[in-house]
Amino acid sequence: MRHSKGWGAALIVMLLLILDQALKIWIKTHMQLHESIEITSWFYLYFTENPGMAFGIEVIGKLFLSVFRIVAVGFIGYFLYKLVKQNYAFGFIACISLIFAGAIGNIIDSIFYGVVFDHSFGQVATFMPEGGGYASWLHGKVVDMFYFPLIQTVLPDWVPVWGGQEFIFFRPIFNLADSAICVGVFLLLLFYRNTLSTSLSKEN
Repeated sequence: MRHSKGWGAALIVMLLLILDQALKIWIKTHMQLHESIEITSWFYLYFTENPGMAFGIEVIGKLFLSVFRIVAVGFIGYFLYKLVKQNYAFGFIACISLIFAGAIGNIIDSIFYGVVFDHSFGQVATFMPEGGGYASWLHGKVVDMFYFPLIQTVLPDWVPVWGGQEFIFFRPIFNLADSAICVGVFLLLLFYRNTLSTSLSKEN
């Protein structure tokens, strides 16, 4: 049983990494920065890059952030290994696997993309350019592309402060790795909050 759970976790991680990186590489090598493809009126592939956290949040230096991500992924990977070894419920293991895969997906961008791609400003990036990449190791930018402007309107003039301004919901642009992390965390909090608390207390 533990063996099958381990393979299940590995399958989730590998499948998500392949899909995440395949989509990012396609976006990077087929679109210019800030170019968009309309899928529906409320869903676009909109190519943007961010040097920070999920959904474009940037609060600390890039090098520190990259190193922090690597260390965090190491801890999550070890935690996942212990969960499989201790034969926890596969649903719980799958949630941690989603978070683990998402974190690795964005780390790959941060570590390698600055070296293996040139910039995307006004051009479609090339893979392994002769003149070198747009940044050094650990300084790559994360590729984001999912944009869901579900509601686009102008706020009424009577609304305090923001009256007359454009309002877009949902504004953040994100990628498959971000989605995996958010889904994993949401399912953990919804179904496995007590299990998470128990497993963390055992580690301590």
